Parts: sequence; structure tokens; C-alpha cells
Amino acid sequence: MDYLLTEEQIMIRDLARQIAVEKIVPVRAELDEQNKFPSDIMKALAQADLLGIYIPEEYGGLGKKSLELCIAVEELSKACVGVSTSYAANALGTYPILLHGSDEQKKKYLPNIAAGKKLVAFGLTEANAGSDASGVQTTAKLDGNEYVLNGTKQWITNGGEADIYTIIAITDRSKGPRGASAFIVEKGTSGFTFGKKENKMGIRASSTTELIFNNCRIPKENLIAKEGMGFIVAMKTLDSSRTGVGAQGVGVAQGAIDEAIKFAKQRVQFGQPVTSFQAVQHMLADMQTQTEAARALVYSVARFIDSGAKDVSRASAMAKLFATDVAMKVTTDAVQVMGGSGYMKEYPVEKMMRDAKILQIYEGTNQIQRNVVALDMIKEATRQK
Repeated sequence: MDYLLTEEQIMIRDLARQIAVEKIVPVRAELDEQNKFPSDIMKALAQADLLGIYIPEEYGGLGKKSLELCIAVEELSKACVGVSTSYAANALGTYPILLHGSDEQKKKYLPNIAAGKKLVAFGLTEANAGSDASGVQTTAKLDGNEYVLNGTKQWITNGGEADIYTIIAITDRSKGPRGASAFIVEKGTSGFTFGKKENKMGIRASSTTELIFNNCRIPKENLIAKEGMGFIVAMKTLDSSRTGVGAQGVGVAQGAIDEAIKFAKQRVQFGQPVTSFQAVQHMLADMQTQTEAARALVYSVARFIDSGAKDVSRASAMAKLFATDVAMKVTTDAVQVMGGSGYMKEYPVEKMMRDAKILQIYEGTNQIQRNVVALDMIKEATRQK
């Protein structure tokens, strides 16, 4: 389909595609097997100005928005979701500063982020705070001109590699969810260390670690927005970022389709290419139809967000859950189309299937996304009575 992309959007797409083909595809198996962070690829993305797509021009970015970021994420995900996760998580960690940071914070951090000089991570999840974000135990206590952070964050993407961390911590437990606040913590700050690097099923090119705060002192100027705004900052951040996860789903699904049809055209059984069998044709048709539907939804929701709409939670949740469910089904079907070969590491679809699974889990499980959608529907129906 023609999504009527502008010349600039096509340029971003083609540039991301070129990096994916030239820089990612040749090393994706090695990155996966070695659990290796794609430092060189992140540098290439920075040199191409793709790390600053969504950052305003006044801070050194390209001044684009959600759709352009989704376009880049999709292209990178066709090649490797592990790499695209490292890339997209950089935006996830930046959104709290971009959406809610002070002018001083934006001037201090955004130019280096846009230039790729500093990588970013977002710290919300903990052992008891996953789907239930209100379970955050990490605390931040004001002591003079500094906040003192104590606690542990779990499964943080870009952990250990990022230079800047946006962290959700409790400043007043008596206020429940309204007692959480958001902070900026820089790598190298005393009392801030990293736990083990996780050994994951998929997205192994991305770094996933614990963040450990032990009497970590940061200037009170590192508070984002105001005390008590932490969960609002977190939820607005996720509303903006979930289309990016949807774009990852679209990308890995399309990448799997491309690999499956290429193989099926060459694979001969019963004296003819596998693509001549109607059973395979129907699978391929369903795979592409589902992926195109997911792409249409993700692009539409990205445009909705970019329009400045106030309440995007339901739409963002739908884009994430639909596109990532499609990704899991399509990558599984791609392995099936390729048969025994698809199950072998010699071909990339087994990795794509492993990578796709996390998309249904992180940034809010798809079960939680369905809760968001249904509760908003019920709320709207109640208002209309």
C-alpha cells in the first residue's frame, strides 16, 4: 500500500533500510549468539542523524515525530529486533525529558542525545512492579539539595550501556500512585551500579540489566516535572512509545515474510517449488494481509499521536497489541513455511520468532493492553449514557 509518505519520511525509511542491510544483516547472527550490544551500529545510526528523529531542531534533532520514528524502527526490525530494541529504548528513555522536562533539562541533555553522544534508558520495572506499575519500591528522599535514591530496577533495556537514565521512584508512599516521581540519573553517579546482564531467549543484541541504587545522591534539579508526577510521566511516555513496539512487530513480521517467500520459491518438493502449493500460498497471503493491517494501524495511530490528540492511550494500546500479536503469528508461520530449515540457525526466521515473543511482553503485556482498551471503552460508554 502507498501510505503517502513525504519525501523526508521516504528518506528516513531508505536510510534506515540501508543501515539495516549493510550494517545489521551481516552481523545479526553474531550479535545474537554472543549476546553483544551493537555499539558500532548505534554509532552508524547516530552519524546518519537517526537518533535525533523525534527531537526538536532547537536541540539538534530532526524535529520529526512518532510516525518518522516508527518508520525507522520498522526498517531496523526487519533485520534485527535486538538492534531495533536498543534503538527504540533510547527514545523510550528520552521521552520523559522531552515531554515533561524543564527547559534547563532539555538544553542540558537533548543535544547530546540527538547527536548520539549519550544513550538513554528508562527505569520503571522492578521485581514487584511489572504489569502493576504501582508496585514500585525504589525510593527517593529529599535531603537538602539532593535526592537520595535506594532500590533496584529490573530488566532495563540499554542498562549498563546508557549514559542517562530516567527513573521512577517513590517520594511519598502515603500518597499511593501520586507519591511517585521521575528523575534523571547519570551513569557514574556514586551509589549507582549495575547488576547482572540477563541471558535472554531473544533480542540478545540488546543489553538488559538490573539498576542498583544504594544511597545514590542526585541534585534536586534532576527531578522531572514535580514531585508526585512520576506515574503520569511514565504513562504518557508509554502512550508515546508503544507505537514504536508496534512498528517493531510490523518490521519483524515483514522480515520473516520476505525470508519465507524467498526460501519457498527455491525449495522444490514433488518436482515443483513449494510456492506452487495452495496451502503455502494461503499461509503467505494471510501473513501479508495481517502484516499490512498491522502497519496501517500503527501508522494511523502514530499520525493520531502526532496530531496532538490528548488521549491516545486506547489507540496506542491497540496498535501495540495487534501488531505484536501479528508478529508472533507471522514469524511462527514463517518457520512453518520453511519447515526444518526454518528451525535451523542457518536461517534467520528462528531468531525472528524468538525475538518476536518479547514484543507481546515488554512496555506492558498484551493482556494489560486489552485491559486499557476495554476499560476506556467502558468509560466512554458510561459517559454517553
